[in-house]
Amino acid sequence: MPKPIRNIGILAHVDAGKTTITEQFLYLAGIIKAPGNVNHGTTVTDSLDVERERGVSVRAVSTSIEWKGSQINLIDTPGHMDFSSEVERSLRVLDGAILVVSAVEAVQAHTFTLWEALKEMKIPTLVFVNKIDRDGADFENVLNEFSEELGVKIFPLDSPCDEGSSKASSIQLWDGVNNAPLNKSMELAIENLAGLDEEVLEKYLDDIDLTGVFLFSKLKLYTSQCLIHPVLCGVAKNGVGVQALLDAVIGYLPEAKIGIEELSALVYKIEYNASHGRLAHIRLFGGELKNRDVVKNYSQQTEGKVARVLKYNAGKLKSVDVLVCGDTGVLAGLQDVRAGDILGQPGDIQDVTILQIPFLTTRIKPLADEQYIALAEALMQLNLEDPNLDFNWYKTEKELHLKLMGKIQMEVLQSTIKSRFDIEVVFEKPMVIYKESPKTAALGSASYTMPKPCWAVLQFKIEPGNPGSGITYSSVVSVDKIHQKYQNEIEQAVPKALQQGIKGWEVTDIKVTLVDGEDHVVHSRPGDFILATPMALMDALTNSGTNLLEPMMHFEVKAGEEHLGSISSDLHMMRAVFANPEFQDGKFTLNGKVPASTSMDYSLRFNSVTGGKGKLRLSFVAYQSCTDEQGQTRPYRGVSPLDRSQWILHARGAFKADERKM
Repeated sequence: MPKPIRNIGILAHVDAGKTTITEQFLYLAGIIKAPGNVNHGTTVTDSLDVERERGVSVRAVSTSIEWKGSQINLIDTPGHMDFSSEVERSLRVLDGAILVVSAVEAVQAHTFTLWEALKEMKIPTLVFVNKIDRDGADFENVLNEFSEELGVKIFPLDSPCDEGSSKASSIQLWDGVNNAPLNKSMELAIENLAGLDEEVLEKYLDDIDLTGVFLFSKLKLYTSQCLIHPVLCGVAKNGVGVQALLDAVIGYLPEAKIGIEELSALVYKIEYNASHGRLAHIRLFGGELKNRDVVKNYSQQTEGKVARVLKYNAGKLKSVDVLVCGDTGVLAGLQDVRAGDILGQPGDIQDVTILQIPFLTTRIKPLADEQYIALAEALMQLNLEDPNLDFNWYKTEKELHLKLMGKIQMEVLQSTIKSRFDIEVVFEKPMVIYKESPKTAALGSASYTMPKPCWAVLQFKIEPGNPGSGITYSSVVSVDKIHQKYQNEIEQAVPKALQQGIKGWEVTDIKVTLVDGEDHVVHSRPGDFILATPMALMDALTNSGTNLLEPMMHFEVKAGEEHLGSISSDLHMMRAVFANPEFQDGKFTLNGKVPASTSMDYSLRFNSVTGGKGKLRLSFVAYQSCTDEQGQTRPYRGVSPLDRSQWILHARGAFKADERKM
C-alpha cells in the first residue's frame, strides 16, 4: 500500500527560523547526521553561494522525508518579501503549511501578508512560535496578536517554560487523558473550539472534563477546514519542540488528495542544473509521470518529452521510476517550460494569489560592453525561472530592463549573475513603475496602405475604464468590413500595443472599441493589422491625453503616543492620507494610504523614531492618479508608432520576433 503524501510549506517573515526547522526535520528523519547552521552556511536547503554568504533563503527549495509511515514533501520558502514570487507559486502546490513566527517580534509585516494568502487559498496551517529562549520572548503576546490583529482562532498545544532564557523548553498542555485545572492558554483553546462545535460547547458549559483525545479529534476536523489553527512553540536551533511540530504535521494537516486520472501538474519552480540543464519542479494533481513521457504544456499549447523524472533528497537529485498523483518531483528535458505553466489539464489547480507586485524598474548593464549579448541571454534564462522579472530587451537603445521588488533582490541578482554566468553587472538607480490611463474619450485611426502589398485601415474609440479594470476590448465592426481572422489579429495586438503609452508607461484602465476599418481582398496580408494597431492606438492616446497613475500602499502604524506628532508629520510629507488615530493603552494606531514612491525607505526612519518598538505594515492597494510633477514620465523605448515611416520600416522586419520585449 502506498504511503500517504503530504506537501507542506514552511513560511515566515525573514529570520524567524524556517530553514533551521527544515534542517531539524531532516535530522529527525535520519536524512542528515547533524542539523546545518544558517549562520555558518552549512544548511542543506540554502545551497546557493549568495544564500550561504547572506544566511537568507532567496528561493523555494524542496526536500522529502518519511515520518511515522507518511511521506512529507517539504518546501522551504524565502522569508524576505523581495522573493514573494517564489512563495506565490509554492502556495499553489501545498496541502498544508507551517507558519513560523518569532516569540519576540510576533506578527510582522510579511507575516500578515502570508496569513492573508493562506486564508484566501484555504490552506490548513500550523503555527510554530520559535525563539522562546530569546530575551523579550512573549508567547502570550503572540497568541494575543493572532487573535486580535489577525482575527484567528488558535488552539495552543503547548506553552513555554523558562521563557526568555537559555533553558527555555516547551511543555505539552494536553496529556491526552484529562486536564484540570485549565490554565489561560487551555481556556483560550477550548473557547475557540467550542465556538465551532456544539458538542464541545455543551461539555464545556456543563463543566464536564474534556479529554485531550476528544479535543484532538475535533481539532483535526476543524484544522482541515481552516477554521482553527494549532499553535506550538520551541527553539528550533536547539531542536526544542521540533519533534512535536513534526508529529503535529501528521496529526493535523491533511494528506494529498487523489485527483483526476489524466495528467494534471503545476510547474511551481524552474531552476538550472549543471548536469541536467533546465529542471521543472512540479506537483501532480492528477495522473502519473514516467521517464520519456510526452506531456502537453497546457499554458503554452505545446508538447515536450520528459527525459528524466527526479526527486530531491537532502539536496541531492535522485532518479525515480514514476511520480504518482499527489507527489512532487523534478522533470528534466522540457526545454521551453516556464514557472507557472500547467502540464496536462488544469484540473483542481488553484489560481495564483499575489502577495506583492513589483513596482520598481531598473536598467542593468554589463561592466564589459562585449558581454552585452551574453547578459541578455542570461536574463532570458532567469526570466523563465522568475517571470515577475518581466525582462525587456530594447534592442534599438541596447538597453536591458527588469522589474524588481526591492534592493535585496537587486543585490542577489547581481551576485547570481556573477557566480552563474561569470558576468559582472551594474544596476541603474531603480525607479517606481507608473502607469497611464486616458483622460477622456477619443478616436484614433491608422491607414496602412503603402508600400504595397499591404492594406489595413482601422479606427478605435478609447475611453477611461474603471480603476483596476485593466484593458477592455470590443469590436462593433462587421466581418464584412474586416475579416474575422484580421479582427483576431487586432485583438491580440492591443495589449502589446499598450505596453507603452505617450508618457512611456503601460496603459491600463482603458476601454478600447474597434469602431471602423476595412481590409482588402487582394492587398491585405497577415500581420498588416498587427502593424497598424499600435499606430491607431497611439493616435487615440495622443488625442485623449493620459493621466499618470502611481502605486499606492495601505499602511498601518502602531507606536507609542509620544511618537504621534513626529510620525504624523512624516506621513504628511509623504503625501499620505489617513483617518484619525485610535488610542489604547498608551499606544496609537493609524491607517491610511501613501504613495509607494515616497514611502519606499520609510521603515528605516520609522524604526529610528520609535526605537524599534513601533510596527509599520505596508501593502500594495491600487494604482491611483497623480500629477505629472508628482510622478515621472519617460521616453518611449524602441521605435514609436507615432513615427509612421520609421515604425513601418521597423515593423515590416520585426514580425518574426518582437524586439521590444523578450
